Amino acid sequence: MAIQPGAHKFGPDNATLRVKTGRSGAAAAAGHDLDIEVGSWEATLDIADASSLQLTADATSLQVLEGKGGMKALTDDDKKDISKTIDKDVLKKKAISFRSTSVQDSGGGLAVKGDLEIAGKSAPAEFSLTVGEDGTLSGSAKLSQKNWGIKPYSALFGALKVNDDVEVVVDGKVPTA
Repeated sequence: MAIQPGAHKFGPDNATLRVKTGRSGAAAAAGHDLDIEVGSWEATLDIADASSLQLTADATSLQVLEGKGGMKALTDDDKKDISKTIDKDVLKKKAISFRSTSVQDSGGGLAVKGDLEIAGKSAPAEFSLTVGEDGTLSGSAKLSQKNWGIKPYSALFGALKVNDDVEVVVDGKVPTA
């Protein structure tokens, strides 16, 4: 389904932006696969002759929604501690931004390429957005933290590690033509 031409705004009030992590290492069973929500962000998808996508996100707004697996359930205090660690040690309170260099119709969606800045470092990123008949917009991208100079979090002397690859997932809705 074709997206209606024009500028389409997204943010926490009409879409979701999440980060999903996995775990590895000898003590992986003790850790959790995390589902983290970005609480403060905005994006503009401009559908025109030269379409574009821009996004900015507040790195300090990431909040752990849930942790799957592990030897015990995450408490609210655990979730807050993880969010603080992400803020201080992983993203270092630096803004996140994406600027497309190419947005192409891919027949049922969009193929997006651009520059993603995380923790003060910019690197290329690409992903696909799928558009449903009802205007549902969804997409995800696997990102290697090392591409942005981020050392994946580890604990227990490296026996528990967050996987280098994380998945960024977006869901929203756009008006269709």
